[in-house]
Amino acid sequence: MKKELKVYEKFLYEIWKNHNFDNTLSSKEGDHVTVIDPGTENKDLGGPDFVNARVRIGNITYQGDIEIDNSVFDWKAHGHDLNSRFNKVVLHVVVKEHSDQNFVLTREGRKVPTVPIGKFLSQDIKQNIRDAILSERDNRLNKIRCYQLNKAISDKEKLDYIYHLGIVRFKNKCSKVFDRLKEIAYLKEMNIKEPVIKYDLDPNFYNKKFTPSDFDDEDIWFQLIHEMIFEALGYSNNKDIMAKMAKAANISFFRKFGEQPDLLFTIEAALIKISGIIPNQLSFEEEETSEYIKKISIEWNKIKNFYDNIMFRKVLWHFDKQRPQNYPTLRIAGGARLVYRILKEDLMKSIIKAFSTAGNNDELTEYIRDLLIVKREGYWKDHFIFDKKSGEKSAFFVGYSRVDEIIANIILPVLAVYFEVFEKKEALNRVFKVYSKFRHSAENSIVQQISTALQLNDAHKRSVLYQGMLELFRNYCSREMCLDCRIGKLIYN
Repeated sequence: MKKELKVYEKFLYEIWKNHNFDNTLSSKEGDHVTVIDPGTENKDLGGPDFVNARVRIGNITYQGDIEIDNSVFDWKAHGHDLNSRFNKVVLHVVVKEHSDQNFVLTREGRKVPTVPIGKFLSQDIKQNIRDAILSERDNRLNKIRCYQLNKAISDKEKLDYIYHLGIVRFKNKCSKVFDRLKEIAYLKEMNIKEPVIKYDLDPNFYNKKFTPSDFDDEDIWFQLIHEMIFEALGYSNNKDIMAKMAKAANISFFRKFGEQPDLLFTIEAALIKISGIIPNQLSFEEEETSEYIKKISIEWNKIKNFYDNIMFRKVLWHFDKQRPQNYPTLRIAGGARLVYRILKEDLMKSIIKAFSTAGNNDELTEYIRDLLIVKREGYWKDHFIFDKKSGEKSAFFVGYSRVDEIIANIILPVLAVYFEVFEKKEALNRVFKVYSKFRHSAENSIVQQISTALQLNDAHKRSVLYQGMLELFRNYCSREMCLDCRIGKLIYN
């Protein structure tokens, strides 16, 4: 069966603004729809695509917002049913008609009629869209200037170079990890809090000759991994604030509650309160939410006097334009469980021990995956946000794809630094062997572009090659530095 091309939203916006329809629109329920005013395109990060539109549906004229998607299923997939910013949507415009679903629901429970516009587009517009999509795809690949020329280079030559770049990228990450490790050690020694105090590290730091004894404190390593994991859980939109929160609510803070009967909930409650995402009221229509928030408030009141760092605000967190599974509510809850594992279940010690003993590399990576995967539980097992149960289920706070990213970008570089600091050469060599053979489930559009342009099929499933392709694109292809690239030199010289 031929795969349908996805229509990019920028094309749909132009169609909507210019009213490029052959006939009068009609909703899935059969009502005639007339566009009186298409509205104003919303340039904000979140919210509906068009605001202040006027449309006549049947005999009634509505003024409100318009959301445009490829499919009716995108409404839930993008979390619009959970987002109050979509409460004023009066029409859900989609391209494809492949569902019996005649409407979608706002967070308030109001029905919004769905209009599939695909069958109303003129033939010229349909062909223009198809041409534009194919051209856009070709343009992406043509950014790789050797796209049509690298067939003359053997796969082995390409892969050897990409492997080399993957090792370069890994070593650069290790350098950054070590730099941050030194900062954490020095700041702890100087008793400087983050991120409240803005500081410039003094010359004593840059002149200091660090020795292994400077890194004997396990909490330095725990804090390093705590920060890096939280940043990774934030994805692109929330990574900065997640990293800042991990610096503010640090391992030393959570250490104070090690003897609490339910340390996991203490960590979760603290992070949710410190993040600022928790609602101010205590009473909700949903009893489960009321009980959960009351429980958090009670727990926070027990420990708040031990916290003397900054509190964050809800407006700093991004929920829009994200799948509900990636909402910061779930990521914070997942992060809380990893903090608990670091403190009470010897997460880092278990990983270090596993790399220090002989064994099968594949079994080792599966063991690490099992240590890092976090299944959804408790209140967040069936909630994405407060006071509304999720209509769809996701099994994990931290699933396989994100865990594989954490292993490749955090665990292995941190281990490499750890074993190098303490001169454990055999274990260090093993880290590089695991990295070079590790196969992961993560996907990346840039990596897929490179893989397609170089005709390397599934080579990017190996982490070292995946990282090498990122390095190739960012430092060579995107800068058009073809003559500095080993593949480019073979082609153009």
